[in-house]
Amino acid sequence: MSINKVIIIGNLGKDPEIRQTKDGKEIANFSIATSESWKDKSTGEKKEKTEWHKISIFSQGLVSIVKQYVKKGSKLYIEGALQTRKWTDDSGAEKYSTEIVLKDYNSTLQILNSMEKELDKHSTEKGNGYAPENNYFSEENIPF
Repeated sequence: MSINKVIIIGNLGKDPEIRQTKDGKEIANFSIATSESWKDKSTGEKKEKTEWHKISIFSQGLVSIVKQYVKKGSKLYIEGALQTRKWTDDSGAEKYSTEIVLKDYNSTLQILNSMEKELDKHSTEKGNGYAPENNYFSEENIPF
């Protein structure tokens, strides 16, 4: 028996890229940064190291969530599988890319930062019903 499971918590470095396959299915791609910090024993200086992880989402349900709510700076909890694929660049050289893949099974995506600010922003900027107008609860609107 073997297990291929990756769990990370990190922040997006830029907005997700949404692409379509030839048959019209959407794929979300983005990178997540994870950081660790420590104190250098010899100098006492605080050090930090950041790793970037490529994420590819094939689950249509998760892609729709990414399209609506995930953007640069979002903090996400990701569970997926590690996958390495081989591809050829424009010059004909073979390249390898390792990424965390989320498919329709054994995958999890959770948005960890608050969406309240985003919902309020959408309601005031776009008026799409996420939250009432700022003066909705004024004294004139209270029925008692």
